[in-house]
Amino acid sequence: MRNFFKKILLPLLFLTCTSPLLAQYTFFTPKEAFAIEVSLPNSAEKRLPMYRNAITSLTVQGDRILGGTTAKEGLSPYLFVASISGRKLITTKDLQESIPGQKSIATGFCKGTGNKLYAGTMGQRNQLAGHLLQVSIGNGDAIEVKDLGIPVAGEGIFTLLSNREGTELYGISYPSGRFFTYTIATKKVQVFDEVAPKEKELNNLHEYAVGPEVYLCKALIQDNAGLVYGSTAGNRVFAFDPAKKTFHFLETPLPAVWGREVLGQVEAWAKAPDGKLYGGNAADGQLFVLDPATKKIKNLGKPMMMARLQALAFGRDGRLYGLAGGAPGYSHLFYYDDKGAGFVDLGNPEFEMVAPGIEQGILWRGFQLSTLAASNDGKYMVMGEDEALSQLMIFPVGQ
Repeated sequence: MRNFFKKILLPLLFLTCTSPLLAQYTFFTPKEAFAIEVSLPNSAEKRLPMYRNAITSLTVQGDRILGGTTAKEGLSPYLFVASISGRKLITTKDLQESIPGQKSIATGFCKGTGNKLYAGTMGQRNQLAGHLLQVSIGNGDAIEVKDLGIPVAGEGIFTLLSNREGTELYGISYPSGRFFTYTIATKKVQVFDEVAPKEKELNNLHEYAVGPEVYLCKALIQDNAGLVYGSTAGNRVFAFDPAKKTFHFLETPLPAVWGREVLGQVEAWAKAPDGKLYGGNAADGQLFVLDPATKKIKNLGKPMMMARLQALAFGRDGRLYGLAGGAPGYSHLFYYDDKGAGFVDLGNPEFEMVAPGIEQGILWRGFQLSTLAASNDGKYMVMGEDEALSQLMIFPVGQ
């Protein structure tokens, strides 16, 4: 009887208890979605090498996808260009050729004037200084890089944003968390200490044993009135006035799980067509909306039961798409529709990838996705993986 219970009844009880959970787990496989192979070790094709291809920055210019990567310690990152219509990698550039000693391009790309883009880097562990980059796609899809220098001496660039006119950059340095401005025409830099973590705030974090990457401001955004918003250690949100060069702190804190307030960090922002600002709290993976008119923050809840909310972007269907979760678990693609279903967890994307050697196509699953960018017309969402062998995953919006 004991053996019968172990061999027959226990498996049946397990299946009975887990079948609803298994039934809820599906892959996201929309029509016309596809993956582009940009990474492959020891390949004769033009590809990014292993351990240097974690895609941490993305933007879309027409048919072209421009990406930046993060490398393992001691290795240098890459810039690359891929074609949406051609579904292939076109150009790669080792950043070591232009700026030696860098490890990461993780700030995303900020738009300037004349199709110029800007990004910030993080240096290697023994050389933290990060550089401002001016990047453009030239003739023949060549990647052109101009080094604009180190805005904060001895510090990396953790976060970067351009203003609407594309004339000024705003950033957060690493590891001190100082706010800086960079005027593109004059190359003038101003550094501010107002939002850098204070000793009291850092003492509150000691029990969690976390580094600056967990509590510094990870993302910035500008509202329609010109104010720039970000987060500080201690779960606060600040607003910077570029005209007056002043800061003020919002009364409403970031949404947080009780007892974990000090871990609040805005990891991603997206501006809605009506001007409201949607953000993600990395500490507990909560989505919130900030009304610039009232300066109030409303908690919209959690797309999934994990921390992190790494990327947000609006599509042409009016939905807000995002990437929630992450290592040691899996990233999930979701959308939020405030006029319809609310949160919808789309799960793990599984798109067909066709490349030389796999002309028949294979299904590529995205388990560690950290970057998301919408095309200019909102028709396509482009996602980048963040692991040793990272690829691009693209799907059309509105199906």
